Amino acid sequence: MKEFDLTINSKRRYESFIRRVLESKTVWGLKGEDGWCVCESHEYQDTEVMLFWSDEAYARQCAAEEWSHYKPTSLSLEEFMNNWLYGMNQDGLLVGVNWNVKLIGLELEPYDLFKELEK
Repeated sequence: MKEFDLTINSKRRYESFIRRVLESKTVWGLKGEDGWCVCESHEYQDTEVMLFWSDEAYARQCAAEEWSHYKPTSLSLEEFMNNWLYGMNQDGLLVGVNWNVKLIGLELEPYDLFKELEK
């Protein structure tokens, strides 16, 4: 039952991400001196997930513990869609949006997120 709740909540956070970034035209990531934060996929072995949030506050919540050296950094939605998602697709990365502080959320193909944002 708990896994079902996590799936529902992840889907809600995903839908919120889509709605909020289309309104604000801004996407948030976590960036440090060594680059942007990524983590291992929970679903696919040897695959990394690049994380993004719809709001600075959500990104800031995840900048804790081993990620405490990262800072919320904004990207325009246009740059995110046309440069980042394309590049992540080329690099074989997945995208995670609005993951919670326990780093749980949906893992998506960058192209699928692009299509959803383009609608």
